[in-house]
Amino acid sequence: MRFFERLRERIEAVDSVVCVGLDPDPGRLPDRLHDHVLPRWAFNRRIIDATHEHAAAYKPNAAFYEDPDGWRALVETIAYAKGKDVPVVLDAKRADIGNTTRQYAKLLADDQGSGTAADAITVNPYMGRDSLEPFLAREEKGVFVLCRTSNPGGADLQDLELASGERVYERVAALADLWNANDNVGLVVGATAPEELESLRESVPDLPFLVPGVGAQGGDAEAAVEFGTANGVGLVNSTRGIIFAGEDREEFDKAAGEAAKRLKRRLNRYRS
Repeated sequence: MRFFERLRERIEAVDSVVCVGLDPDPGRLPDRLHDHVLPRWAFNRRIIDATHEHAAAYKPNAAFYEDPDGWRALVETIAYAKGKDVPVVLDAKRADIGNTTRQYAKLLADDQGSGTAADAITVNPYMGRDSLEPFLAREEKGVFVLCRTSNPGGADLQDLELASGERVYERVAALADLWNANDNVGLVVGATAPEELESLRESVPDLPFLVPGVGAQGGDAEAAVEFGTANGVGLVNSTRGIIFAGEDREEFDKAAGEAAKRLKRRLNRYRS
């Protein structure tokens, strides 16, 4: 089953488009977890147990796992989430050329059937089609192309006007649409830019969006749902607003579950 078909089933099963970011910042983990062999895994497991009933997907950011123990924690996290029947989007923003990008694409490989490979990945389109081909060629995997990001500096390049009159992010969306031969391409479009969300939905009506920026960044939840989904398929991500909702509480996982449930209800008010 291809990723977006699988995602549609998950969204329908839990009645939710909430994507929970799993970014276990070591400096913010509860002190008692530091005694574990893999504190980040111990944290993520508690979060997954508390939130999976409300999660359409999980999105671990590779930056929080870039060390030997971190990768072990990430492998355990992906396998555990998938054991709960929740798809995993690896937020890695990878792309390169030649052998390098083929190596990066192995993050999606699960040749041994171990269940430890991500179901989808975020990629950077700056180096063009050939840098993304090894990802795009994996028909069963999802590929979310960075388009209009939620950070303030995203406008520095993404809003530049081309000779054609298009903005850079608009050209990226058009190219991603062309690259979608395997029906496995989506876009990353931030909820902090609701006008761009609306215009991009008009230009690429069939591409699902992964929409960050709802939660701690204060993005537009209504726009995220209205324009982020294509035929009911799309994801609205919250990370810190969920996983650190109970940062000062003994039952931090319970607070995360409550936050995920609140966001699900909030977003569902705007779903048709």
